[in-house]
Amino acid sequence: MNIGITVYPTYGGSGIVGSELGKELAERGHTVHFISSALPTRLTKLSERVRFHEVEMMSYPLFEHQPYTLALATKMAKVAETENLDLLHVHYAIPHSISAILARESLKPQRHLPVITTLHGTDITLVGADRSYLPITRYGIVQSDGVTAISHYLKEATKEIFQFDDITVIPNFICQTDYARHPVAELRSALAPEGEPLLVHVSNFRPVKRPVDCVEILARVIKKGISTRLVMVGDGSERTNVEHRARCLGVYDKCVFVGKQPNIVDYLSAADVLLLPSEQESFGLAALEAMACEVPVIASRVGGVPEVVTDGETGFLSEVGDIEKMSEDAARLLGDATLRSEMGRRARESAVARYRTDLVIPQYIEFYERVLARSKRAIK
Repeated sequence: MNIGITVYPTYGGSGIVGSELGKELAERGHTVHFISSALPTRLTKLSERVRFHEVEMMSYPLFEHQPYTLALATKMAKVAETENLDLLHVHYAIPHSISAILARESLKPQRHLPVITTLHGTDITLVGADRSYLPITRYGIVQSDGVTAISHYLKEATKEIFQFDDITVIPNFICQTDYARHPVAELRSALAPEGEPLLVHVSNFRPVKRPVDCVEILARVIKKGISTRLVMVGDGSERTNVEHRARCLGVYDKCVFVGKQPNIVDYLSAADVLLLPSEQESFGLAALEAMACEVPVIASRVGGVPEVVTDGETGFLSEVGDIEKMSEDAARLLGDATLRSEMGRRARESAVARYRTDLVIPQYIEFYERVLARSKRAIK
Protein backbone atom coordinates (compact mmCIF):
# COMPACT_ATOMS: atom_id res chain seq x y z
CA MET A 1 0.00 0.00 0.00
CA ASN A 2 0.93 3.64 -0.52
CA ILE A 3 -0.05 5.43 2.69
CA GLY A 4 -0.12 9.11 3.64
CA ILE A 5 0.31 9.81 7.39
CA THR A 6 -0.14 13.16 9.12
CA VAL A 7 0.88 13.79 12.73
CA TYR A 8 1.83 16.71 14.93
CA PRO A 9 5.66 16.73 14.63
CA THR A 10 6.17 16.94 18.38
CA TYR A 11 7.19 14.83 21.37
CA GLY A 12 3.54 14.11 22.20
CA GLY A 13 2.19 10.57 22.14
CA SER A 14 0.32 10.90 18.86
CA GLY A 15 3.42 12.08 17.02
CA ILE A 16 5.42 9.20 18.46
CA VAL A 17 2.78 6.59 17.61
CA GLY A 18 2.23 7.94 14.08
CA SER A 19 5.96 8.01 13.37
CA GLU A 20 6.59 4.53 14.75
CA LEU A 21 3.57 3.20 12.85
CA GLY A 22 4.99 4.57 9.59
CA LYS A 23 8.36 2.94 10.21
CA GLU A 24 6.76 -0.39 11.07
CA LEU A 25 4.59 -0.29 7.95
CA ALA A 26 7.66 0.44 5.82
CA GLU A 27 9.44 -2.57 7.31
CA ARG A 28 6.50 -4.68 6.15
CA GLY A 29 6.86 -3.53 2.55
CA HIS A 30 4.46 -0.55 2.43
CA THR A 31 5.49 2.95 1.34
CA VAL A 32 4.68 5.71 3.81
CA HIS A 33 4.50 9.43 3.03
CA PHE A 34 4.57 11.71 6.06
CA ILE A 35 2.77 14.99 5.36
CA SER A 36 3.39 17.56 8.08
CA SER A 37 4.68 21.05 8.89
CA ALA A 38 8.02 19.62 10.04
CA LEU A 39 9.82 16.31 10.20
CA PRO A 40 8.30 14.29 13.09
CA THR A 41 10.71 14.02 16.01
CA ARG A 42 10.90 10.20 15.98
CA LEU A 43 11.44 10.11 12.21
CA THR A 44 15.22 10.24 12.20
CA LYS A 45 15.85 8.24 9.04
CA LEU A 46 14.17 8.62 5.66
CA SER A 47 14.35 6.01 2.90
CA GLU A 48 12.69 4.94 -0.32
CA ARG A 49 9.79 3.58 1.74
CA VAL A 50 9.67 6.38 4.34
CA ARG A 51 9.31 9.81 2.76
CA PHE A 52 8.57 13.28 4.06
CA HIS A 53 6.53 16.03 2.40
CA GLU A 54 6.70 19.41 4.15
CA VAL A 55 3.61 21.61 4.20
CA GLU A 56 4.60 25.00 2.82
CA MET A 57 2.91 28.00 4.38
CA MET A 58 2.00 31.02 2.29
CA SER A 59 2.32 34.60 3.46
CA TYR A 60 -0.69 36.72 2.55
CA PRO A 61 -1.57 40.08 4.16
CA LEU A 62 -5.29 39.26 4.32
CA PHE A 63 -4.69 36.54 6.92
CA GLU A 64 -3.84 37.48 10.49
CA HIS A 65 -2.88 33.84 11.07
CA GLN A 66 -1.48 31.46 8.50
CA PRO A 67 -4.22 29.06 7.27
CA TYR A 68 -2.45 25.79 8.09
CA THR A 69 -5.58 23.65 7.67
CA LEU A 70 -5.95 24.78 4.05
CA ALA A 71 -2.23 24.51 3.32
CA LEU A 72 -2.23 20.97 4.72
CA ALA A 73 -5.28 20.01 2.65
CA THR A 74 -3.61 21.34 -0.49
CA LYS A 75 -0.43 19.39 0.24
CA MET A 76 -2.36 16.20 0.97
CA ALA A 77 -4.20 16.42 -2.34
CA LYS A 78 -0.99 17.11 -4.22
CA VAL A 79 0.89 14.20 -2.63
CA ALA A 80 -2.10 11.91 -3.16
CA GLU A 81 -2.03 12.68 -6.89
CA THR A 82 1.73 12.65 -7.49
CA GLU A 83 2.44 9.60 -5.30
CA ASN A 84 -0.80 7.75 -6.06
CA LEU A 85 -1.73 7.30 -2.40
CA ASP A 86 -4.16 4.55 -1.46
CA LEU A 87 -5.36 6.34 1.68
CA LEU A 88 -4.70 9.14 4.16
CA HIS A 89 -4.24 8.23 7.84
CA VAL A 90 -4.42 11.26 10.12
CA HIS A 91 -3.77 11.40 13.85
CA TYR A 92 -6.11 13.80 15.69
CA ALA A 93 -9.43 14.95 14.32
CA ILE A 94 -8.65 18.67 14.63
CA PRO A 95 -7.42 19.93 12.28
CA HIS A 96 -6.00 16.91 10.46
CA SER A 97 -9.21 15.06 9.60
CA ILE A 98 -10.77 18.30 8.33
CA SER A 99 -7.77 18.87 6.04
CA ALA A 100 -7.89 15.27 4.83
CA ILE A 101 -11.61 15.46 4.06
CA LEU A 102 -11.04 18.69 2.10
CA ALA A 103 -8.27 16.95 0.16
CA ARG A 104 -10.50 13.94 -0.49
CA GLU A 105 -13.35 16.12 -1.76
CA SER A 106 -11.04 18.18 -3.98
CA LEU A 107 -9.97 15.02 -5.82
CA LYS A 108 -13.50 13.96 -6.73
CA PRO A 109 -14.86 12.77 -9.10
CA GLN A 110 -11.56 11.53 -10.55
CA ARG A 111 -10.96 9.29 -7.55
CA HIS A 112 -11.99 8.55 -3.97
CA LEU A 113 -9.19 8.86 -1.40
CA PRO A 114 -10.21 7.13 1.86
CA VAL A 115 -9.53 9.06 5.09
CA ILE A 116 -8.78 7.24 8.34
CA THR A 117 -8.75 9.22 11.59
CA THR A 118 -7.09 7.98 14.76
CA LEU A 119 -8.33 9.63 17.95
CA HIS A 120 -5.71 10.17 20.63
CA GLY A 121 -7.65 12.03 23.30
CA THR A 122 -7.13 15.77 22.98
CA ASP A 123 -9.74 15.57 20.23
CA ILE A 124 -12.21 14.80 23.02
CA THR A 125 -10.83 17.01 25.80
CA LEU A 126 -10.71 19.98 23.43
CA VAL A 127 -14.45 19.67 22.99
CA GLY A 128 -14.86 19.20 26.73
CA ALA A 129 -13.07 22.50 27.30
CA ASP A 130 -14.81 24.40 24.50
CA ARG A 131 -18.11 23.05 23.20
CA SER A 132 -17.97 25.38 20.19
CA TYR A 133 -15.58 22.84 18.62
CA LEU A 134 -18.12 20.01 18.88
CA PRO A 135 -19.83 20.38 15.47
CA ILE A 136 -16.62 20.60 13.43
CA THR A 137 -14.91 17.83 15.43
CA ARG A 138 -17.94 15.56 15.00
CA TYR A 139 -17.96 16.36 11.28
CA GLY A 140 -14.32 15.32 10.96
CA ILE A 141 -14.98 12.05 12.76
CA VAL A 142 -18.26 11.13 11.08
CA GLN A 143 -17.06 12.02 7.58
CA SER A 144 -13.92 9.87 7.92
CA ASP A 145 -14.00 6.58 6.05
CA GLY A 146 -12.65 4.81 9.12
CA VAL A 147 -12.05 5.79 12.75
CA THR A 148 -9.80 4.19 15.35
CA ALA A 149 -9.20 5.01 19.01
CA ILE A 150 -6.17 4.11 21.12
CA SER A 151 -8.14 2.74 24.09
CA HIS A 152 -11.56 1.43 25.05
CA TYR A 153 -11.89 4.38 27.41
CA LEU A 154 -11.46 6.81 24.50
CA LYS A 155 -13.96 4.94 22.36
CA GLU A 156 -16.57 5.17 25.11
CA ALA A 157 -15.82 8.87 25.69
CA THR A 158 -16.23 9.55 21.97
CA LYS A 159 -19.55 7.68 21.90
CA GLU A 160 -20.80 9.73 24.83
CA ILE A 161 -19.77 13.14 23.47
CA PHE A 162 -20.37 12.69 19.75
CA GLN A 163 -23.03 9.95 19.65
CA PHE A 164 -20.83 8.05 17.21
CA ASP A 165 -19.71 4.49 17.83
CA ASP A 166 -18.33 3.13 14.55
CA ILE A 167 -14.88 3.10 16.11
CA THR A 168 -12.27 0.35 16.13
CA VAL A 169 -9.93 0.20 19.13
CA ILE A 170 -6.31 -0.31 18.10
CA PRO A 171 -3.99 0.35 21.05
CA ASN A 172 -0.62 2.02 21.12
CA PHE A 173 2.33 -0.33 20.81
CA ILE A 174 6.03 -0.89 21.48
CA CYS A 175 8.76 -2.64 19.56
CA GLN A 176 9.89 -5.27 22.06
CA THR A 177 13.49 -5.15 20.85
CA ASP A 178 13.79 -1.36 20.82
CA TYR A 179 12.02 -0.99 24.16
CA ALA A 180 13.98 -3.26 26.45
CA ARG A 181 16.13 -2.55 29.47
CA HIS A 182 19.82 -2.40 28.62
CA PRO A 183 23.03 -1.44 30.47
CA VAL A 184 23.50 2.34 30.84
CA ALA A 185 26.07 2.43 33.62
CA GLU A 186 27.60 5.74 32.56
CA LEU A 187 24.25 7.53 32.32
CA ARG A 188 23.10 5.97 35.58
CA SER A 189 26.17 7.23 37.44
CA ALA A 190 25.72 10.70 35.95
CA LEU A 191 22.09 10.83 37.11
CA ALA A 192 22.72 9.19 40.50
CA PRO A 193 26.33 9.93 41.52
CA GLU A 194 25.89 8.21 44.87
CA GLY A 195 23.99 5.23 43.50
CA GLU A 196 20.58 6.45 44.65
CA PRO A 197 17.44 4.86 43.19
CA LEU A 198 15.81 6.98 40.49
CA LEU A 199 12.28 8.23 40.05
CA VAL A 200 11.65 9.28 36.44
CA HIS A 201 8.94 11.38 34.81
CA VAL A 202 8.55 11.65 31.02
CA SER A 203 6.11 14.13 29.45
CA ASN A 204 5.61 17.34 27.51
CA PHE A 205 5.22 19.21 30.83
CA ARG A 206 1.70 20.44 30.11
CA PRO A 207 -0.54 21.19 33.13
CA VAL A 208 -2.63 18.06 32.42
CA LYS A 209 0.47 15.95 33.13
CA ARG A 210 0.77 17.46 36.64
CA PRO A 211 4.59 17.41 36.67
CA VAL A 212 4.62 19.54 39.85
CA ASP A 213 3.16 16.51 41.66
CA CYS A 214 6.39 14.67 40.90
CA VAL A 215 8.52 16.98 43.08
CA GLU A 216 5.84 16.81 45.80
CA ILE A 217 6.17 13.04 45.72
CA LEU A 218 9.98 13.28 45.75
CA ALA A 219 9.94 15.54 48.82
CA ARG A 220 7.69 13.15 50.73
CA VAL A 221 9.76 10.10 49.81
CA ILE A 222 12.91 11.82 51.05
CA LYS A 223 11.11 12.75 54.29
CA LYS A 224 10.42 9.04 54.78
CA GLY A 225 14.18 8.56 54.96
CA ILE A 226 14.73 7.17 51.45
CA SER A 227 17.54 8.81 49.54
CA THR A 228 16.45 9.17 45.93
CA ARG A 229 16.64 11.47 42.93
CA LEU A 230 14.08 12.59 40.37
CA VAL A 231 14.88 12.73 36.66
CA MET A 232 12.53 14.96 34.64
CA VAL A 233 12.60 14.12 30.93
CA GLY A 234 10.91 16.55 28.57
CA ASP A 235 10.03 20.22 28.48
CA GLY A 236 7.02 22.49 28.30
CA SER A 237 5.03 25.27 29.91
CA GLU A 238 5.06 23.78 33.42
CA ARG A 239 8.82 23.39 33.74
CA THR A 240 9.38 26.74 35.48
CA ASN A 241 6.62 25.90 37.99
CA VAL A 242 8.21 22.51 38.65
CA GLU A 243 11.62 24.06 39.25
CA HIS A 244 10.13 26.74 41.52
CA ARG A 245 8.23 24.19 43.61
CA ALA A 246 11.34 22.01 43.90
CA ARG A 247 13.26 24.99 45.30
CA CYS A 248 10.44 25.80 47.73
CA LEU A 249 10.44 22.21 49.00
CA GLY A 250 14.24 22.15 49.29
CA VAL A 251 14.67 19.25 46.85
CA TYR A 252 15.92 21.09 43.78
CA ASP A 253 19.39 19.56 44.23
CA LYS A 254 17.74 16.13 44.07
CA CYS A 255 16.16 16.88 40.67
CA VAL A 256 17.77 16.45 37.26
CA PHE A 257 16.13 18.24 34.36
CA VAL A 258 17.40 16.76 31.11
CA GLY A 259 14.97 18.37 28.64
CA LYS A 260 13.73 16.64 25.50
CA GLN A 261 15.62 13.46 24.73
CA PRO A 262 15.61 11.41 21.51
CA ASN A 263 16.61 8.17 23.28
CA ILE A 264 13.95 7.72 25.95
CA VAL A 265 14.88 4.06 26.37
CA ASP A 266 18.25 5.03 27.84
CA TYR A 267 16.57 7.01 30.62
CA LEU A 268 13.99 4.32 31.24
CA SER A 269 16.79 1.76 31.45
CA ALA A 270 18.36 3.89 34.18
CA ALA A 271 15.05 4.33 36.02
CA ASP A 272 13.68 2.43 39.00
CA VAL A 273 10.14 3.84 39.06
CA LEU A 274 8.11 5.92 36.58
CA LEU A 275 5.83 8.66 37.91
CA LEU A 276 2.73 9.43 35.81
CA PRO A 277 0.45 11.59 38.02
CA SER A 278 -1.56 12.93 35.06
CA GLU A 279 -4.98 14.51 35.34
CA GLN A 280 -5.97 12.73 32.13
CA GLU A 281 -4.43 10.07 29.90
CA SER A 282 -6.30 8.48 27.02
CA PHE A 283 -3.82 5.59 26.99
CA GLY A 284 -0.59 6.25 28.87
CA LEU A 285 2.15 5.64 26.30
CA ALA A 286 4.89 6.66 28.75
CA ALA A 287 3.64 3.95 31.11
CA LEU A 288 3.76 1.31 28.38
CA GLU A 289 7.27 2.30 27.32
CA ALA A 290 8.45 2.17 30.95
CA MET A 291 6.83 -1.22 31.53
CA ALA A 292 8.59 -2.61 28.45
CA CYS A 293 11.85 -1.51 30.08
CA GLU A 294 10.97 -3.34 33.33
CA VAL A 295 10.09 -0.14 35.20
CA PRO A 296 7.04 -0.32 37.51
CA VAL A 297 4.65 2.60 37.17
CA ILE A 298 3.01 4.85 39.75
CA ALA A 299 0.12 6.60 38.00
CA SER A 300 -3.28 8.22 38.32
CA ARG A 301 -6.28 5.97 37.85
CA VAL A 302 -7.64 7.94 34.90
CA GLY A 303 -8.69 7.41 31.29
CA GLY A 304 -7.03 4.47 29.60
CA VAL A 305 -4.24 4.00 32.17
CA PRO A 306 -5.98 1.11 34.00
CA GLU A 307 -6.10 -0.74 30.65
CA VAL A 308 -2.28 -0.59 30.57
CA VAL A 309 -1.18 -0.69 34.22
CA THR A 310 -2.54 -3.44 36.45
CA ASP A 311 -2.77 -2.06 39.98
CA GLY A 312 -0.63 -4.04 42.42
CA GLU A 313 0.97 -6.17 39.69
CA THR A 314 2.77 -3.92 37.19
CA GLY A 315 2.48 -0.71 39.19
CA PHE A 316 0.28 1.22 41.59
CA LEU A 317 -2.72 3.41 40.72
CA SER A 318 -4.11 6.30 42.78
CA GLU A 319 -6.73 8.97 42.49
CA VAL A 320 -5.65 12.18 40.73
CA GLY A 321 -3.74 14.42 43.14
CA ASP A 322 -3.37 11.79 45.87
CA ILE A 323 0.26 12.67 46.45
CA GLU A 324 0.35 10.96 49.85
CA LYS A 325 -0.57 7.55 48.46
CA MET A 326 1.72 7.98 45.44
CA SER A 327 4.64 8.85 47.74
CA GLU A 328 3.88 5.83 49.94
CA ASP A 329 3.83 3.58 46.87
CA ALA A 330 7.07 5.13 45.60
CA ALA A 331 8.76 4.67 48.97
CA ARG A 332 7.61 1.06 49.10
CA LEU A 333 9.08 0.29 45.67
CA LEU A 334 12.30 2.23 46.17
CA GLY A 335 12.86 0.58 49.56
CA ASP A 336 12.29 -2.97 48.36
CA ALA A 337 14.55 -4.05 45.50
CA THR A 338 12.97 -7.51 45.33
CA LEU A 339 9.42 -6.13 44.96
CA ARG A 340 10.64 -3.58 42.42
CA SER A 341 12.39 -6.23 40.36
CA GLU A 342 9.42 -8.62 40.45
CA MET A 343 6.96 -5.89 39.51
CA GLY A 344 9.28 -4.72 36.73
CA ARG A 345 9.49 -8.27 35.36
CA ARG A 346 5.69 -8.58 35.32
CA ALA A 347 5.43 -5.14 33.69
CA ARG A 348 7.70 -6.24 30.85
CA GLU A 349 5.77 -9.47 30.37
CA SER A 350 2.46 -7.61 30.23
CA ALA A 351 3.72 -4.97 27.79
CA VAL A 352 5.16 -7.52 25.38
CA ALA A 353 2.25 -9.94 25.65
CA ARG A 354 -0.39 -7.32 24.83
CA TYR A 355 1.21 -4.42 22.98
CA ARG A 356 4.16 -5.63 20.88
CA THR A 357 4.29 -4.47 17.26
CA ASP A 358 3.69 -7.86 15.65
CA LEU A 359 0.32 -7.95 17.43
CA VAL A 360 -0.79 -4.36 16.84
CA ILE A 361 0.59 -3.35 13.42
CA PRO A 362 -1.33 -6.14 11.62
CA GLN A 363 -4.51 -4.69 13.16
CA TYR A 364 -3.82 -1.39 11.35
CA ILE A 365 -3.05 -3.17 8.08
CA GLU A 366 -6.25 -5.21 8.34
CA PHE A 367 -8.20 -2.03 9.11
CA TYR A 368 -6.70 -0.27 6.07
CA GLU A 369 -7.66 -3.20 3.84
CA ARG A 370 -11.19 -3.24 5.23
CA VAL A 371 -11.66 0.50 4.63
CA LEU A 372 -10.21 0.25 1.10
CA ALA A 373 -12.53 -2.67 0.25
CA ARG A 374 -15.54 -0.79 1.60
CA SER A 375 -14.60 2.33 -0.39
CA LYS A 376 -14.28 0.33 -3.60
CA ARG A 377 -17.70 -1.25 -3.06
CA ALA A 378 -19.20 2.20 -2.44
CA ILE A 379 -17.79 3.53 -5.72
CA LYS A 380 -19.27 0.61 -7.69
